[in-house]
Amino acid sequence: MISGLLLLAFIGLSQTAVVENRQATSVSSSRATPTVPQYFQTTPEIYAGPTATGRAPFLAQTNPVPSGSSVSFVPNAPLETVIPISGTNNGSSSIFQLTGQLSSYFPNPDGFGAQEFPLPAGANISQVHVLHRHGSRYPTTGSNVASFGGRIANATGKFNATGALSFLNSWSYQLGAEILVPVGRQELFDSGVLHYYNYGRLYNTSTKIIARTTTQDRMLKSAEYFMAGFFGLEWTNNATLEVIIEQNNYNISLAGYDNCNNSNTGVSSGGNNASLAWEAVYLANATRRFQTMITGYNWTLTDTYAAQTLCPYETVAFGYSAFCNLFTYTEWQGFEYSIDLSFNGNNGFASPTGRAVGIGYQQEIMARLQNHTINTPNTQNNITLDNNTITFPLNQSLYFDFSHDTNIMSILTAFGLTQFAQPLPTTGPPAKQQLIVSHMEPFGARLDIEIIKAPQPVSGNRTGTGYTSGSPTTYIHFILNQRTIPLGASFPACGNRADGWCELNTFIATQSNALALANYNYACNGNYSAQPYGKITNGAPL
Repeated sequence: MISGLLLLAFIGLSQTAVVENRQATSVSSSRATPTVPQYFQTTPEIYAGPTATGRAPFLAQTNPVPSGSSVSFVPNAPLETVIPISGTNNGSSSIFQLTGQLSSYFPNPDGFGAQEFPLPAGANISQVHVLHRHGSRYPTTGSNVASFGGRIANATGKFNATGALSFLNSWSYQLGAEILVPVGRQELFDSGVLHYYNYGRLYNTSTKIIARTTTQDRMLKSAEYFMAGFFGLEWTNNATLEVIIEQNNYNISLAGYDNCNNSNTGVSSGGNNASLAWEAVYLANATRRFQTMITGYNWTLTDTYAAQTLCPYETVAFGYSAFCNLFTYTEWQGFEYSIDLSFNGNNGFASPTGRAVGIGYQQEIMARLQNHTINTPNTQNNITLDNNTITFPLNQSLYFDFSHDTNIMSILTAFGLTQFAQPLPTTGPPAKQQLIVSHMEPFGARLDIEIIKAPQPVSGNRTGTGYTSGSPTTYIHFILNQRTIPLGASFPACGNRADGWCELNTFIATQSNALALANYNYACNGNYSAQPYGKITNGAPL
């Protein structure tokens, strides 16, 4: 095992070197050469004019306007999202905010129950840890939409589709696989710009920070586009990307399922089973409707769900999809819930590996907060990298990590955010549902964990000056997709604060048993039976 970790570390470090060399080459290739005229040269700049820059922004700290329901959101212009959908009304959400983890990025429109306040005068954000999902992409290999495309291709010329389905007579599956689509690149660049406005002042211009991503193409590209948005095109002067191998059986906290065997087997597929049960309910009418529109093809429930899934995929890839208006607004609400069920049972508190998959990253955050490296192989942490301050620095005020949707869901579970442990029945959404995947894990999702130092205790509801009497106090603030997660809803010790903050030392104490609750080795490698969906409620095996 030790030799495997060492091999991983050396390969991981060599990957980083390869990325750096490639980046350096791309910059130097446009510099002056004897054969390239000056007017085709972009670097080094000549006759550039004044280049002084102003102070870095710090909007997360200085913005006096709280975010919330009054904030408007303008959808990304490249995508055609104004499509007539049966059953919508003036108060309806866009169906493109009902497509779970396939939703193009949008801030959570409803919040998580906390009030959003500006920082009181004198309080300072001292550190931020950003955990970021990749941007919009093509479907993963072996997805249901690719299988649907294969079935239609095999039946082309043998079936006849009419009415709303008539476009299928000439339709073919033309999506790529797994890499970013153009709007996915935009999402990460835009997020980098947004994060610079919010946290640019935290960057120490005399340093070069380490940011972490994985070897998957969409992960590497997402990190690079984010860095370009945050720092500019010459971001390699400001940051070094640590590119960690993402493959089965490799230790990596940014894809914690790779070394958690049971997360990839039937014992952790309760969410899939729950989603299938719900699909049979909410898509029954749609399936019958489509069966009347096609002859020569045995249209099934599986086809209906794949057709619905093609809507968000084709929209982010091509800008428009004819599959979107095949479904009613109620059926789109049902689609969202099918994904909520899947994440809950596969990656959240209803999964036996929910905590274990995310525990490695939780341990890394706690190590940073307590200023130590990780030298014990208790989880999927890469000890060779995490026990070295070159690859796991402890002195940065800005940390950027890039991960996947299901992994981030499991990280929230590993932290013990039981606000999202609400049971989700297969018969339909509960009242006041908390776990809504489109609000938590859209493409380009981001979790910002702020550390805030205040000269006195801060009033949770900001009465008066915003302070109460007492000594200087440090707080932790979780922000998921630009909305505060109220830590007191999951940890009573944090108090019932309207602002959702928690005193840092209190929060650290709430995490003391997280590793034990995850039961990593047994959850990931133990021999136990699959449980019916809904029987597991704490993200770990029974």
